Amino acid sequence: MMALITNGDKCLLARNAAWQEHRFSVIAGFIEPGESAEDAVRREVMEEVGVSVRNLEYIGSQPWPFPGQLMLGFFADYDSGDIKVDGEEIAEAHWYPYDELPRIPGEYSLSGMLIREFVQRHQNKS
Repeated sequence: MMALITNGDKCLLARNAAWQEHRFSVIAGFIEPGESAEDAVRREVMEEVGVSVRNLEYIGSQPWPFPGQLMLGFFADYDSGDIKVDGEEIAEAHWYPYDELPRIPGEYSLSGMLIREFVQRHQNKS
């Protein structure tokens, strides 16, 4: 699953420790056996960045490059907590205004689509 955490006109993006500096994406993780996709979003977001979320909205899906797996994309509203990363899997995470984003994934990746949809929604409000 993948989740773009939103807080007004800002979104929370994270950098995996294995990635180059300045490349950020949404929070991602795997669903555990017996866990719903929504519960996986809540758990992974808490584990990876230390915040809780509410109001999950399913956005879409994309095949994963491994056989028999599917990525599910969600928006989720920030609920509470301060960003805390482990420094091992996630190197850093920050809130970014929709019009001041760092380098993000391409437009054909589900994570890139989620971020661009967030930007589009805010541009349409203006």
